[in-house]
Amino acid sequence: MAHVLTKDNFNQSIESGVTLVDFWAPWCGPCKMQLPIVEELSSELAGTANIGKINVDEEPELASQFGVMSIPTLILFKDGQPVDKMVGLQSKDSLKSKIQNQI
Repeated sequence: MAHVLTKDNFNQSIESGVTLVDFWAPWCGPCKMQLPIVEELSSELAGTANIGKINVDEEPELASQFGVMSIPTLILFKDGQPVDKMVGLQSKDSLKSKIQNQI
């Protein structure tokens, strides 16, 4: 399962290694299609990369901090720094490739 990230655990979750963060909301159609892909990657890449998700309705400060204007937005972090930002529905293969390039 992808970790639910909040402002309380966000920095600790992304500070080391590779982390993919999915900014989403329950009312967003494309987000509902993205979520199963994110969950699959979480299982497949367990121990290799961290996968997290942020509900933008519950954590507007985090969404604002990273300039999230549309959802889904996925941001790839390496050792606490954003290295890639993808807006809109992303394929599993594309995400997996981007994550593996950072490992």
